[in-house]
Amino acid sequence: MSNFQELLGQNATFFLLHPFVLTFLAFILIFLFKWSSTKKNSPPSPLKLPIVGNLHQLGPQLHRSLGSLAQRYGPLMLLHFGSVPTLVASSADAASEIMKTHDLIFANRPKSSLFEKLLYNCKDVASAPYGEYWRQIKSISVLHLLSNQRVQSFRAVRQEETFLMIEKIKRSCSSAYVNLSQVLANLTNDVVCRVALGRKYSAGEGGMRFKELLGEFVELLGALSVGDYISWLAWVSRVNGLDARVEKVAVRFDDFLEEVIEEHINCERRGIENEHQKDFVDVLLWIQKENVIDRVSIKALILDVFAAGTDTTYTVLEWAMTELLRHPKAMKKVQNEVRGIISGSKKEIKEDDLDKMHYLKAVIKEALRFHPPGYDIAAGTQVIINAWAIGRDPTSWGEPEEFKLERFLTSSIDFRGHDFQLIPFGAGRRVCPGISFAMTTIELVLANLLHNFDWTLPGGARAEDLDITESIGLTIHKKISLTAVATPYCGYRNSQGSRLRDRHLRYRNLHQYLCNHRDHP
Repeated sequence: MSNFQELLGQNATFFLLHPFVLTFLAFILIFLFKWSSTKKNSPPSPLKLPIVGNLHQLGPQLHRSLGSLAQRYGPLMLLHFGSVPTLVASSADAASEIMKTHDLIFANRPKSSLFEKLLYNCKDVASAPYGEYWRQIKSISVLHLLSNQRVQSFRAVRQEETFLMIEKIKRSCSSAYVNLSQVLANLTNDVVCRVALGRKYSAGEGGMRFKELLGEFVELLGALSVGDYISWLAWVSRVNGLDARVEKVAVRFDDFLEEVIEEHINCERRGIENEHQKDFVDVLLWIQKENVIDRVSIKALILDVFAAGTDTTYTVLEWAMTELLRHPKAMKKVQNEVRGIISGSKKEIKEDDLDKMHYLKAVIKEALRFHPPGYDIAAGTQVIINAWAIGRDPTSWGEPEEFKLERFLTSSIDFRGHDFQLIPFGAGRRVCPGISFAMTTIELVLANLLHNFDWTLPGGARAEDLDITESIGLTIHKKISLTAVATPYCGYRNSQGSRLRDRHLRYRNLHQYLCNHRDHP
């Protein structure tokens, strides 16, 4: 037997397996080559696992998990949410690089199966892909729905609903604690309904069903479908019932909006001749006559108003009152300012008075820095702008973990997307178009709450004991409802708002003419 035959006999197993071994080794070499080549030009990245990527490193409070990772890997890092590469910006400079320098590249939105089902295949402003359609509906929102002129046209609505809220608190505060979370949620819902739909949907059994529907809609917008990140696990959403819930809510909300639109079309004109006093549905139906948008786009735009206009406004107000209850000295400063400005012959807080309230505006800015409503997400390589981490970046803020409204009294930093240290509403092309609408409501409501009442915690609880645990959804809000004791301010004049009461009566009589007695879901 030759030496070759002897070698073949002794190593037959090797010769049988060596093609597989070589293939495996080649695969490893290719993987290592690609990994090393991408690492040269990629931001820092923690080690990822097969299939899940870095999902195992994320806790239930995503903004805090990302903030912790950023402390280790830097203000710009690359993660993998399953198969989706995700760039995370956690500093003002990193956010500016993405949202200003490379704004066009990151102007898109990532695909979301939940958004596609709930928002008419992403036909709304917030989730529509960047392109001609998005530019068209963004223009409609900015010019016709959320312009300064349009926002000012609803001044009476905001004023009246704020007055009704104050009166409700006065009636209930003597016998029970005030559930501020519920009060503020109801207020923002009523304001948005009147502005968008022409009337409130809060009374009776139909009102309760609508509130439940809106609450579930907002909750589902903030839910996670695992199939968006690990495609072969899309079946999980069918098994756990998420898909069924989404489809049910989408159908119910579509039925509701169809009924509202038909009501606007079929009811007689309401006697409001000034075009700038029409509600959003009226305006969108008027635009539709020019064949600019279709019915689906109208419904998607109205859903945007509810998703952004109710949850975000209520959340900012809730956190602002929470932090003031945790910092009684700051609350006293703001109350002294508010009460000083409207003392004397003034009987009510008007929106014209708000420009003089510098402490009030500082409180709102600090609340937005400390508790931004959420985080901005772009597409391509998915990008997350972690506004929470940016607001706590020590390179931008002194004592970032302290609630200090004084930091904004001498600073020109604003939240409208120009100063990247404070971007709770985003920046660039995708900045929230409804900032003015939301902030006008927030300032008016907060000023009235602080003027009309002295606020303390129930049961003599200490300020430092107030629970500030967060709950994550479409926005980051308090997990436990905020309750407080409201004591009417002794300097408050009981005759406040006589003109406002007259306006309320006119509003009520006017709406007797509307087709608004039908039961809604």
